[in-house]
Amino acid sequence: VQLQASGGGLVQAGDSLRLSCAASGGTFSSYAMGWFRQVPGKEREFVAGISRTGGSTKYADIVKGRFTISRDNVQNTVSLTMNSLKPEDTAVYLCAASPNLYFQIDGYRYWGQGTLVTVSS
Repeated sequence: VQLQASGGGLVQAGDSLRLSCAASGGTFSSYAMGWFRQVPGKEREFVAGISRTGGSTKYADIVKGRFTISRDNVQNTVSLTMNSLKPEDTAVYLCAASPNLYFQIDGYRYWGQGTLVTVSS
């Protein structure tokens, strides 16, 4: 499966942003989907995951209550709606697909190229 993320940009603290990831080349509904983020010099960090049907989700504690992950199994897309953004949310955000369960962070196998989110203070 190929993944293409989009929607990043420069925003101010407190703003909202919606990231999207389009999938192709596979049966989208057979994959759990997730969003990760990475800052240069730091390890990649799990942000959110969603089950194959979209009925279950998991969030990192640092984004819980601010970010929402959703998916559309008809359009083959997964989105991340980010509210109340903080400067520390600045990172490259990557979408990922997993043949495993959505909460198995080490189970994600397929990665998009990432989209940069910059939050200014």
